[in-house]
Order: sequence, then structure tokens, then C-alpha cells
Amino acid sequence: MTDELTPETPDEDEQPIKQRKNGLYPGVSDELAASMQSGWADTELRDLEPIEQAPNAARRRAALSARFPGERLVIPAGNLKTRSNDTEYDFRASTEYVYLTGDQTEDSVLVLEPRTGEDGHDATIHRLPRSNRENGEFWLDGMGELWVGRRHSLAEAEALLGVPCKDVRELAAALTEATGPVRVVRGHDAGIEAALRDKVTAERDEDLRVYLSEARVVKDDFEVGELQKAVDSTVRGFEDVVKVLDKAEATSERYIEGTFFLRARVEGNDIGYGSICAAGPHATTLHWVRNNGPVRSGDLLLLDAGVETHSLYTADVTRTLPINGRYTDLQRKIYDAVYEAQEAGIAAVKPGANFRDFHDASQRVLAEKLVAWGLVEGPAEKVLELGLQRRWTLHGTGHMLGLDVHDCAAARTEAYVNGTLEPGMVLTVEPGLYFQADDVTVPEEYRGIGVRIEDDILVTADGNRNLSSALPRRSEDVEAWMAELRG
Repeated sequence: MTDELTPETPDEDEQPIKQRKNGLYPGVSDELAASMQSGWADTELRDLEPIEQAPNAARRRAALSARFPGERLVIPAGNLKTRSNDTEYDFRASTEYVYLTGDQTEDSVLVLEPRTGEDGHDATIHRLPRSNRENGEFWLDGMGELWVGRRHSLAEAEALLGVPCKDVRELAAALTEATGPVRVVRGHDAGIEAALRDKVTAERDEDLRVYLSEARVVKDDFEVGELQKAVDSTVRGFEDVVKVLDKAEATSERYIEGTFFLRARVEGNDIGYGSICAAGPHATTLHWVRNNGPVRSGDLLLLDAGVETHSLYTADVTRTLPINGRYTDLQRKIYDAVYEAQEAGIAAVKPGANFRDFHDASQRVLAEKLVAWGLVEGPAEKVLELGLQRRWTLHGTGHMLGLDVHDCAAARTEAYVNGTLEPGMVLTVEPGLYFQADDVTVPEEYRGIGVRIEDDILVTADGNRNLSSALPRRSEDVEAWMAELRG
């Protein structure tokens, strides 16, 4: 990684170039400064078409405007976060900002300004313009375009997003002077929040965040299409993993993680969350993302991973695979029980059903299996009433899916987990059984076995559609699929 341009003999008291936002750095010759100011071609992009989600974003902004009439609404994309010293984490714009704009640019802020004397709002996106080549920002600022790449001009951004754009560097001062009621989505831009400190309240801001979370519960056609793209790429990523399991055995779970990541980066923006590549007893750890353990023939691999599309919608799929291609009798018994529980859960996903119904249906099947195996004393109704099955089922059976892997998380209980399913909702169904390696309440042969099966389910007008049905689920189908892929 290259270091930034520095003068040959800098004064020790000078600030690093990256921290200077304007002006030429001392020690740069007048001749070099003059050279860098001129000789650049016009690269303005013209005749740009709006991005695909621009009409959807406009409808979402209109609904937001109607919900909060007469109030200024401020939705930041967020800022870069330092990883170490002068390097940053890859930027991921806030979900609320992406949902309302389709844009993913750091430091940007959407502002909905109430119209004077009439209904509605005027939307403006405040963002960084092209780097200034006259004052040296282009090449002397560590965030200048010479270092981090070209960004769209304000005019280009307007054409792409369908929203007027202004220089974000003037926004904080304008917000400080603004009057009237205002709300901001918190947690993404400390500078914007500081400018609004005396104008907002936590309760009112939370109302805005909750509204934007609940607005995403039902997906539009664009969102469903993006989720299907994410799932389709994820299916190919799982196929990639199966083909290299022999190499993973010679290395570690990291080989599996890297293999799936390659697919995510080639076909999408990134992974939608940290991939869980849990082999052997690691499969009993729900969020095993260290991925540094051995991959052994005869063990199971629990792979929970999802590709995130370029528009930031993510899949969330899990399969539990026999590393050598064949389940043992006990592995198959446990796997088939989870499959049966998932089948019951998926069948319960339909319009008009309670959100909790698919969880209850899956848990009932698993409780009955645990009683039948003699691992817990029945009847199953008593087990469910006391929640005794949760020692081995551990987690809820699903969640909403969208721009966030656990989408709509700020929604009110009555609008989500106590709500009713509607067409256009997309959720996961993911029951599991996990027998910890040190669980002496189960026979020794169960210990260290973890199984989860997860699919992404769209609620339709007449039932549901499994977006990830291209990945086999039945144990015999999984084995046949793996055998075909491995030749």
C-alpha cells in the first residue's frame, strides 16, 4: 500500500496531508503546484440514466413525507470508520439512507425540507462534490480523488438519483441555523448530530427510525428481485464450496470462507454478514465466524452464508453438509429431524398467519423428536410449555430479510413478531438442533453435532415461495448433489 505524497523535508509541526482539507502543503514547490492545477481533461459524465431503484426510492420518500408533515427529516449515510492508524474499513452506507435514495456514498446526507405554506417536502442529497484541483485537495488530501478514486459530480449524482444535490460541507452550518421541528436518524454521522443537538430529542428520532424499519417489512418488486439475485449467487457460492472441500480438509475452515467470499465479490458487493463456516463441533456455536478450525472427513459442515448484491440486499442461507459426502446414521437422524421441522415451518408461512406460527410449528416437531429420542421427558406439550427444548434448539426459527440480514429490527413488536404475514414479506425459516461437545445430558455420540437448515421464503398471495429452493434440502438429495458436484 502506497504512502501519501509528502514533501521532502516536512516540518515536524505540520499536520499530515490527510488531515488538511484546503490549501497547499508547505514544502511543495510552486512549479509542482502549478503543474498539478492544470492539464486535466474534462471528464464530466453526461446523458446518465437514473439508477434502477430511483422510482422506488422516490415513492418511499413520498410515504415518509406524508408520515411526518411539516418536519425537517435528516437521514445520513454515515462516515468512514478507522480500522487502524490511517486505514479505514470498507464503507457500508446506512440502511435507512440506501432505502430512501439508492445511493451508497460516504458522508452523504438526505434532507427532506418541509415546503413553506404547502404540503410535502423537498428532498435534497448533500454529498461531496468532485475534488478541487485548484487548491490541491485533489492530490494533497488523503481523501482526494487521486488517492481514493473519482466520485460523481453533483450534477452526475442528480441525474443518477433523481434528487437535487448540494455540497455536504455546507450542511452542518445550515442545520445549526435552521428553525422548526426536525428529526435525524442517529448513529451514523456525529457531525450532523452535533449540529442538531439542541433541536432534536431521542424519542422523536426513535419514531423516525422505527417508521423506516417498519416501512421495509413488505418488499416491492425491485427488492424481491434483488433478494432473488442474492440467493442465486449464494447458491453458486455453496456449489463452489462443495467442489473444494478436499482442499479445505488440507487447510481449514478459512478455505471455505475464502471460497464463498470470492463468489460474493465477483457477483455482488460483498458478503451480507460474516460467513459461518463451522465444521465438526464448531457447528454448535451459533455465530462461529472465527473460521479457523480443522475440516475433517466424517464431520458435518454447517455453512451459513449470503451474498449481498450491488444494491445491498442480502441472502441468508444455511446448509449442513457431510464433509465426505455421506451422512452417518446418527447425523442423518438429526438432520432429517431438522428438515422435518423446517418443512412444518415453511408450510406455516402464508398470508394471514401470525409471524410466530412458523416458529411454533418447527419447535413442536423438534420437541417431539427430543421426547422420542429419550433426551427429555414428555409429553411434547409439557416440553414446549416449559421451553425445555430450547437447551438444544437455542434460537428463534427466523427473521425478516432485506437490506439488513436481520431486517426491520427496530420495528415495534406488534408490527413484527406479534404481527401478521402479508404478501411481499421475505423471511428466513431456520430451525436447528445443537448438541454441545460438553453436554453430558445427551449420549456421547450426539455431542458435538450441530445441524441447521435455512431458506429464504417470500410470502405470496396464495402461500409462499422458497427463493433458495435451488439448493437441495433432503438428506438424500444433498448427498446426490454433492456427489455430482465432486465428480
